[in-house]
Amino acid sequence: MPVSYNKLWKILIDKNMKKKELSEIADISPSLIAKLGRNENVTVEVLVKICCALECTFDDIVEIIHNN
Repeated sequence: MPVSYNKLWKILIDKNMKKKELSEIADISPSLIAKLGRNENVTVEVLVKICCALECTFDDIVEIIHNN
């Protein structure tokens, strides 16, 4: 099922944070940030690290795209 991480990018804009900063504070690689940028699947562990770093929940950073 396709997902979108547009909500994540909106949070970064709101916090005036760059993707590189997210990579550093969440302790995830730049290649994982690139995967998120392409709306590719990542592990739950990666999402948990991001949520902990940004003090948010999954619903705040990921959206499931329903194909009708």
